[in-house]
Order: sequence, then C-alpha cells, then structure tokens
Amino acid sequence: MSTKKHLMLVEDDTNLGNMIFDSLEINDYEVTLFRNGEEAWNHFERGKFDMLLLDIMMPKRDGISLAREIRKVDAQIPIIFLTAKGQKEDKILGFKVGADDYLTKPFEVDELVARIEAIFRRTQKGVNTTGTTEFILGKYTFNLNTRTLSFGEETQKLTTKESGLLEQLCIQQNGVLTREIALKAVWGSDNYFTGRSMDVYITKIRKYLSRDTNIEIQNIHGEGYKLVVSKS
Repeated sequence: MSTKKHLMLVEDDTNLGNMIFDSLEINDYEVTLFRNGEEAWNHFERGKFDMLLLDIMMPKRDGISLAREIRKVDAQIPIIFLTAKGQKEDKILGFKVGADDYLTKPFEVDELVARIEAIFRRTQKGVNTTGTTEFILGKYTFNLNTRTLSFGEETQKLTTKESGLLEQLCIQQNGVLTREIALKAVWGSDNYFTGRSMDVYITKIRKYLSRDTNIEIQNIHGEGYKLVVSKS
C-alpha cells in the first residue's frame, strides 16, 4: 500500500495544471487532477484525499463554493487556494470558508511544496497516536468515545468540539498545546475567526473542570494552553 500523501488538484488552466501536477509527483506526492469544481466534488468522498489544492475561478463550480460543500462533510482536510485574486477581501473570504493557506498566482512550485509540507507537519502533531480513549484527570474521567466528562456520579455530555479540544489538551497534558495545532485538529483551520471560537470553548472546559482544584488550564502567552494536573 502506498504511503504517499494523496493530493486533489483542481485547476482549469491546462498548462498550469499539468505543470503543478508533474512538479508535485516529482516531489513524491500522489496527485489527482480535476479541471472543474463539479468534477472534483463528484470524486471527493471516494478519492481518500489528504489535502486539496483548489483554484478559485473555475467553471461549473468555483473553488469557494466547493470548499464550503467540502467543509460540511470534512472539517479536517487541509485546503490551499491557488488563485490569481490577491485582494485582502478575497483572502479573508477564503479563510472564512475554511482554507488553511492561500497562494496567489504566479507562484513558484517550490513555495507551494514548502507550504504543503508545513501544513502536514502542523496537522500531524495533533493526532492521538496512543489509541487512548479514556483519560483520568484528577477526580474526573474523560471518555472520548462517549464524549462524557464524569465527576463521581455526575456526568457532563460534551459537544463534538468540546470533546475534541479536551482530547488535544489531554494528549499534551502538562505540556504546551499550541493554538495552531488545536485549531487545525478540532476546527480544521487556524484563522482569526476559529481562534476566537476556541477561546470560548476553553472557557467552557475550564468551568467543567473547576470542581477539582488540582486541575488548571494555563494560558501560555504567544503559544497556546497547558493542561496542568497536580497531585493531591
């Protein structure tokens, strides 16, 4: 079985699409090239892709609407927009719909490869590789499968994002969970808007854990958060 990362490339410019395709394959990526957004959408779920590279101005379905539809079914897969539109408003819109990065044409393929590799490095750091589905946090028990946080006989049901964020804190327990990793793992995007949302969820989780004074979620300035569990 291939261990290569599988990239979806959606680009309607034939010459540019072929050039990017060849360059990415030379850099040891598996690439599937589509010429319009509708064709890409029809193949998305059965394609098992690791990242999407989307042109914005495309026939049948543009990159923005394609990203919106994909984010409804997959909040995690990384998305890079490749576009000739470099206005600030266009970039903000791209990030609002869930882009991880935005590269304005013309660009060097070496820069695209560097951005792809950087995103993969960030996202993989947030993966729970231990297989652990239950965490003991002082007097609390957090069950990842049932998304519940128990304190004695009382059980708090967590939302998907609350559970995902608490999982990331547990993975990095007593170490720093960077904002970037948390946002990529839980929200699928590390832009300004998702960052504000995460701050609200951190406040909620602090409240849930407040009955055990040996548990603290510390703000690490300029980096992220640290879940500290002290011994009684």
